[in-house]
Amino acid sequence: MSGDNSSSLTPGFFILNGIPGLEATHTWISLPFCFMYIIAVVGNCGLIYLISHEEALHRPMYYFLALLSFTDVTLCTTTVPNMLCIFWFNLKEIDFNACLAQMFFVHMLTGMESGVLMLMALDRFVAICYPLRYATILTNTVIAKAGFATFLRNVTLIIPFTFLTKRLSYCRENFIPHTYCDHMSVAKVSCGNFKVNAIYGLIVALLIGVSDICCISVSYTMILLAVMSLSSADARHKAFSTCTSHMCAIVITYVPAFFTFFTHRFGGHNIPHHIHIIVANLYLLLPPTINPIVYGVKTKQIREGLIKFLLGDKFSFTYDK
Repeated sequence: MSGDNSSSLTPGFFILNGIPGLEATHTWISLPFCFMYIIAVVGNCGLIYLISHEEALHRPMYYFLALLSFTDVTLCTTTVPNMLCIFWFNLKEIDFNACLAQMFFVHMLTGMESGVLMLMALDRFVAICYPLRYATILTNTVIAKAGFATFLRNVTLIIPFTFLTKRLSYCRENFIPHTYCDHMSVAKVSCGNFKVNAIYGLIVALLIGVSDICCISVSYTMILLAVMSLSSADARHKAFSTCTSHMCAIVITYVPAFFTFFTHRFGGHNIPHHIHIIVANLYLLLPPTINPIVYGVKTKQIREGLIKFLLGDKFSFTYDK
């Protein structure tokens, strides 16, 4: 095998094969992915710039949105440029350590995205259930600590992936049937026993994904109870409308994520491999592409901030909590 280290059976590099079975259509497949990536970068960078420069958007909800946008644009940038190089220029080789680094950032950032969505649910819970204490509970210090704690959680849980993968022996081949270095895709290439990798991956998914979803579910249950207790139909509608963008973000993030996770472990023989790879790419690219559009369309303050940015002082900005 090319790139072997005879003492540790560690390859010098891996070959990312792209989407198995669809090699002839790689160029055509790359076009929508490239278009989505451009939208993701422009949309998320635009949101970050708008939130940072528009004083009326210096609120906890928009700080969390800026953190989500930064996570999204970083996440898709870790994979899409490399994927386009595979599709366009047939540059399939990736250094072993670079592969491990990509694997770490992909999983750390997906965990970060889940954590930020959880923080945004807590933000909506405080805003709707404790509106008079909103500003005193979610101070800038609390927001910074919550964001750092989420980041630290994901780094701590994902770092073992690199060591568990590096300890494996790769004595058969160094071809990975994927467009990027996913933890289980790399582990399955090895000739060693990767059961520990699979078990730890499941544990991490439970600790991050399931715990975040449980927290989001509890938050929205409390929000629903609080909203239904309001006597005014307009007040109920206004409260629900502040959550619609976030609920859309949750759906487009978790549905493809769990599809990818479970097909890797339980549906490998029932679902065509190229379908799994395409969904795995959409799982990383779809949320960063759609989130700026959803928040731009659904959030009045974002729309007004964009209009004010384009028109300057000619537009009067109004703010609703």
